[in-house]
Amino acid sequence: MQTQARPMAIKLPETDRERLKRLGEVKKRTAHWLAREAISQYLEREEAAEKFKQDTVARWDEFCQTGRSAPNDDVMKWLDSWGTDKELKAPKCK
Repeated sequence: MQTQARPMAIKLPETDRERLKRLGEVKKRTAHWLAREAISQYLEREEAAEKFKQDTVARWDEFCQTGRSAPNDDVMKWLDSWGTDKELKAPKCK
């Protein structure tokens, strides 16, 4: 469910305003629509990157606490089997 939009002012260099206008004409969209879309895509990308970082730190913390990991040789054999008729199951942590 989308929340009600509220106005927000941003200051752009004239060159960026012109670029938005030109691209809007090509895409048959308003500069306003393009700016909203750009902000939305930026937020999605940055939130995903932040979640990835947080998940990575959590996995590292878990490793530091438990010491559990899959042996490199097992991981390499598993990766080498990808795309073959004899693809192996992911190695277990020890």
